[in-house]
Amino acid sequence: MAINPAGGHPAMDYPEHLRTYSGFIKGTMAMIVFVVLILLFLLHLVP
Repeated sequence: MAINPAGGHPAMDYPEHLRTYSGFIKGTMAMIVFVVLILLFLLHLVP
């Protein structure tokens, strides 16, 4: 995702925004993997 800061407000901290967004995406992906692993583990418990 590309953000063009040319039309944005000068007070907007775009590098910090991108860093926060990147962290959110990484955290979301980690949680998805974690939930899938839990579901696979629970699947093995069902006889």
